[in-house]
Amino acid sequence: MKCIVGLGNPGKKYEETRHNAGFMVVDYLLNRHNWKLDKNKFNGLYTMETLENEKVILLEPQTYMNLSGECLRPLMDFYQLTPEDIAVIYDDLDLPLGKVRLRQTGGHGGHNGVRSIIDHLGTKGFNRIRFGIGRPVQPIPVIDYVLGKFLPDDKAVLDESIEHAANALEAWMKEPFQKVMNEYNK
Repeated sequence: MKCIVGLGNPGKKYEETRHNAGFMVVDYLLNRHNWKLDKNKFNGLYTMETLENEKVILLEPQTYMNLSGECLRPLMDFYQLTPEDIAVIYDDLDLPLGKVRLRQTGGHGGHNGVRSIIDHLGTKGFNRIRFGIGRPVQPIPVIDYVLGKFLPDDKAVLDESIEHAANALEAWMKEPFQKVMNEYNK
């Protein structure tokens, strides 16, 4: 069994903001397969489905970004998942808009949602998909930028990147993450 975790903030106020890129990828997969987040437990919304003959949980923590680990850890314990069984998708300021990078380990890079997951899992060794949102062109506080909505001009690049990340996650259902990394990081 595998678990795809999209990071973001719950509620209408945060929909389509840069910080909700992880939710956007999970939502894309849900729509693609006509699935719904039908379970509400562990402070998260999730569903359990089968994809490419692999059981998979799609999870959107409802704890707000900075407490994401508080949702993921109990779900992992309940379903007896290891860090290798999860892939976390999150926004990344250090990547240009539209760039998608897969990694198997690393630090939090200043991302509080990832920091929370590292703290609750006790390891940096888990699969991740970093979703590039770029840095602001104008000097504005980072919090205002990440909680701001994508610009209309970003839509084409955004849609393509969401699909690319979703395709990588689907490939992970049948291939080792390392192989998927080699193919989708090109």
